[in-house]
Amino acid sequence: MNNKTNTDTSTNRTDRIISRVTTIVASIVVIFLAIWGIKTLIRQSRFEETNDAQVDEYINPVVAKVTGYVEEIRYEENQDVKKGDTLVVIDNSEYAAAQQESEAALANARAQIAVIESSVRTSDQGSKVYQSQIAAAKAKLVNQEQEYDRYKKLYDVESATKQQLDRVTAALDVARSDYKTAQNAYDASLSKIEDAKVQLKALNAEIQRREAVVKRNDLTVSYTVILAPYDGKMGRRTIQPKQLVQAGQTLAFIVDRASGKWVVANFKETQIRHMKVGESTDIAIDAFPGRKFTGTIESLSGATGSRFSLLPPDNATGNFVKIAQRIPVRIRVNGNPEELKELSAGMSAVVLVKKERN
Repeated sequence: MNNKTNTDTSTNRTDRIISRVTTIVASIVVIFLAIWGIKTLIRQSRFEETNDAQVDEYINPVVAKVTGYVEEIRYEENQDVKKGDTLVVIDNSEYAAAQQESEAALANARAQIAVIESSVRTSDQGSKVYQSQIAAAKAKLVNQEQEYDRYKKLYDVESATKQQLDRVTAALDVARSDYKTAQNAYDASLSKIEDAKVQLKALNAEIQRREAVVKRNDLTVSYTVILAPYDGKMGRRTIQPKQLVQAGQTLAFIVDRASGKWVVANFKETQIRHMKVGESTDIAIDAFPGRKFTGTIESLSGATGSRFSLLPPDNATGNFVKIAQRIPVRIRVNGNPEELKELSAGMSAVVLVKKERN
């Protein structure tokens, strides 16, 4: 009987302890849930929040501008590079030969300039000689005209014979012909000078064209060495040495570290009414728990995300189910590139925007 009483007493004591512990645990859970609920309500009343957000940054393709065989690859996957670093070298033998040919053609055109300029100077000196000949022929013509006038007067008074007058007339005709020939030769020399000047203008235009060809070939040769356009980090390597690449082919991708990072947060359409450009935000990155980042709203999308999809929904089909649409909001992450270096495009984030009350 005493044993049974002791057992019942022990059982009652155990039940009371279990009941007390359960009550305490339940009270703690209720208090915790109450505190969490209150904090959540306060947070929701003060902030708009979304976990539908990702870190983003510019990821640009590195494209070949010329066709050729890959000679060297000077980067590795996921390698940090600086602006101006050589990434890929393409065989430039063919382009270098074309460059040498264009330079030789330019040198030949410039040499012809000297020949034509020399021809112009020679023609100019020849025109001066013809001017002297014109002066001499004119003096001879004047003398013959005076001689003809004298013999004509003498012939009129029958002091000279017809034969003498004919001889003087013939000499006058010869003098006139010599004078005309000298003038024509002078005019021809001037025409040669003008022709040479026209050729000189045409050759100068040809030199400009050949200079443009040389410049284009220089650019083509420079395109065979592909440089990093800015500070960044290389992506996956997809090419191998001796591989033939085509102009316009994507050789690699580079993450632009210099343009900063931003978060694209997709808020519900009911959450954006208090948001405005320039407003500060708090950002939590899933990959770095406990660390807080700040950001600034740069822009709000002009349409919902579904409108930018490949196949936008068409409610006119009658298959309509009303759901809250998402509006992409672009938020610039504050901080210098070194502070944000650990953030990578695609990382998940949680964004909080303080509600603005009017």
